[in-house]
Amino acid sequence: MDDRFPDFRLGKVLATSFTATLTERRGDAVERIPVPRRLVDWLAVSGLGVESCTTAQLELARELRESIHAVLTAAASQKDLPASAVQVINDCSAQGRAAAILTPEGNRQWRLSSASCVEDALGVIAADAISIVAGERDGKLALCASPTCRAAFFDTSQSRSRKWCEMNTCGNRQKKARFLANKRP
Repeated sequence: MDDRFPDFRLGKVLATSFTATLTERRGDAVERIPVPRRLVDWLAVSGLGVESCTTAQLELARELRESIHAVLTAAASQKDLPASAVQVINDCSAQGRAAAILTPEGNRQWRLSSASCVEDALGVIAADAISIVAGERDGKLALCASPTCRAAFFDTSQSRSRKWCEMNTCGNRQKKARFLANKRP
């Protein structure tokens, strides 16, 4: 991977990890897939390896990412889902031709229709977002408590009371700020 770009924020939930390729949305935004090669890298570490990506495919990926973010944010806030974002997710899901396969170890893996089919990979991500919003997975949608982040995340903790999208980033920043505020005279 290229050290010139910020590290990926990877979680256990594909759709929310994908939306985390743009972080600090309400602060100084950090784009983690600024070029097509970085999308190829992110897809590879997410189990959806493709050989290449065009600029047009990167733009489609970003459109899907923002649509998923808008839908997850609305769902977490119990608001109406934005119709245009729902349409983008549905279109990407319908265009993908990936197949779930079972590995000898008993794990699910995705087989894309060709080694360079970014659209198949995006279809898998869109389908994951659909399963989250439709309530098909055990967990709860929530929004990060960080005022500069506000990322939608899928809380699978036992108590379903997580406050931050990631404890190592947003959570630590908030705790540090609170600690420093309490130390000031």
